[in-house]
Amino acid sequence: MMVSSSAWEEGIHDFAENFHSQSGGVIVLASGPSAGDFPLEEFTELPGLAMNGSIVKCSSAGISPYFYLCDDDSFVEERALLAKDGVERAQNVAMTASCFQILETLYPGILSGKNLYLLKRVNRVNGKPAMSDRRFAWSIRRDPDLFSGFSLLSKKPNRIGFSRNLSKGYFGSRTIPFAALQLACHLGFNKAFLVGVDLTPAAGRFYEQGANALPTTIAEDFHKYILPSFTLMSNRVIRKGEFEVFNLSENSRLPASVITKITADDMVKLLSRDTARV
Repeated sequence: MMVSSSAWEEGIHDFAENFHSQSGGVIVLASGPSAGDFPLEEFTELPGLAMNGSIVKCSSAGISPYFYLCDDDSFVEERALLAKDGVERAQNVAMTASCFQILETLYPGILSGKNLYLLKRVNRVNGKPAMSDRRFAWSIRRDPDLFSGFSLLSKKPNRIGFSRNLSKGYFGSRTIPFAALQLACHLGFNKAFLVGVDLTPAAGRFYEQGANALPTTIAEDFHKYILPSFTLMSNRVIRKGEFEVFNLSENSRLPASVITKITADDMVKLLSRDTARV
């Protein structure tokens, strides 16, 4: 399902325009079951980055997220109404070209007048690798904005990475919250609070469960891509006072040794300390 990009490309903004334009804390709202119990309406002062079906939480709380993200064609096709709500509700929208194209086909004119940002994977030209993963990983070893694993013996480490500047692209990790964290860092937020990043496929999503739920590859991807991506971010990107990430899912598969787990009360205390310093 493809259309000419001319239907939506006029609304595309350059990520360079909002690089380090923000500060403070941001909620990264995913779709794990723990998001259903999170009191989002108590944190309306914080900007939010919603993605895929987590827009349901924003809708029920009457919140307009700062960004809505999607890089999954199948989600836009199978959950078109949710993607539509995300585009209509959010202040800004970041999607891949194919997601934009599918939406424009399903709902002509829906992207008109919206602040659109094009999500592009690193090392891609027209959807294909510009160079081998290994060569690319070696080429960015001195780039202050791009972090990657590197191995001469195995391909996988060369595919793991983190981008602090989305003008240079983003690293996929087989889970959209990781793209949102790269966006949060790009925008300049110094504290990212993960909500609903449970990564437990058997538990479903807070807004859908059972036979009618969309399939997920988290089980296969967790140890191969997801956990290594978060671990690289923890070791090489997270720095106290500069960019910190906290996980509000008690039962998340991400170990606390990789991403610090906190409660909503802890979050309030962290935000209060930041306010007191201003």
